[in-house]
Amino acid sequence: MRLFLDSFWRALAYCLMPRVMTLSLLPLAMLLVLTLSWGYFYWQPTQDWVRDMLDSWKVLQSMLDWMQAHGAGDLQVVVIPLVVIFAITPLLVVMSLLAVSLMMTPALVDLVVKRRFSHLALKRGGSTVTSLVWTVGSTVAAVVAMLISLPLWVVPPLMFIVPPLIWGWLSYRVMVYDALLAHASRDERIAIGRQHRLWLLLIGVLTGYLSALPSMVWASGALFASAFVVLVPVAIWIYALVFAFTSLWFAHYSLGALEALRADSDTVVVGASVPVPALASVDDLTTPPTP
Repeated sequence: MRLFLDSFWRALAYCLMPRVMTLSLLPLAMLLVLTLSWGYFYWQPTQDWVRDMLDSWKVLQSMLDWMQAHGAGDLQVVVIPLVVIFAITPLLVVMSLLAVSLMMTPALVDLVVKRRFSHLALKRGGSTVTSLVWTVGSTVAAVVAMLISLPLWVVPPLMFIVPPLIWGWLSYRVMVYDALLAHASRDERIAIGRQHRLWLLLIGVLTGYLSALPSMVWASGALFASAFVVLVPVAIWIYALVFAFTSLWFAHYSLGALEALRADSDTVVVGASVPVPALASVDDLTTPPTP
């Protein structure tokens, strides 16, 4: 619990650094082009497809007609854009996570290492190629899970449970691997995954809920349609910041867990030959990052 909370406030503090704020603009540039291109070419066709799909659901259509007859107005004007938004949101999240993993995570992990964990020996339990394969494989699995679970999203309770669970699992898989890529051996990475799985999954789920916050910026139906060009960049930038925070939280937690693991096992953690007492890792966890 102490490591969980300590890594949380450290990640939050790091997000205020100018370097992190600048890095958050890198995925925005790429995703902005993709999102605007999709909006320009496929926004109206997607709405038409959703409208046809809703019309084919007789029960839902009867419900909408009944609500409209009782003064609810033309609900389809609001419902259709919202359905499109909720459908496209997970894809934007996945692309954001992939972009952060490829463009931001290495730089953020390097920042954490230089400021807090430069004494950890490098064991290189993975490579850039294995990281890319791991990220792509995990992303594909998450996309498949999203597509399979998509019908459940029309049920209000599951709408707020299923997506964060999938995003949390994906964040846990990708960012823990990247955080420990250079410093942990394969055995150490597996050991940390076993010892801290619940806490790491909790970080993933909580940040998964955080990644739903940008939807509040542009989940306003007709307003979204008229302010698409403004709201989408803002939302994607918030996604990038959320994922930067996620990456930093996982980095602080994973490297802190690695430091504690080596200290507990009396292994070498400084350079290649200088042992560090277990007390050193505890003191470091309670010392605020140097400005």
